[in-house]
Amino acid sequence: MSNLAIKLEQQRQEQLNQSPKQEPVIRTRRASITPGEKFLILLFVSLFVLGAITIVANSYNVYQANMEIQKTEAKIQEQTKLNSDLHVQVEELSTYDRIWEKAKELGLTLDQNNVKSVQN
Repeated sequence: MSNLAIKLEQQRQEQLNQSPKQEPVIRTRRASITPGEKFLILLFVSLFVLGAITIVANSYNVYQANMEIQKTEAKIQEQTKLNSDLHVQVEELSTYDRIWEKAKELGLTLDQNNVKSVQN
């Protein structure tokens, strides 16, 4: 190389050294949400809300069913008590002595010749 080329090269180097070096500015980019991510987030949230609504609706249905079961059981207990009371009353009214007294009040008499016995 010639002296002229060397001098030009040295001048360039000096100019580069003398000029203030600007450090590259690092920009922090905030990650933007892509449309696909927005769709996935919307899908997840909607499924979550739908699941929550389904759970609440099922809980309400179970609660209503339990209420109906309890009402039915209360009616069954009440009817069972009424049936047992009526059964006791039937047993009290169907005693032989009471029937005989009612027959006498109505003017019926016991005719021994007209009585038939049933054998097992």
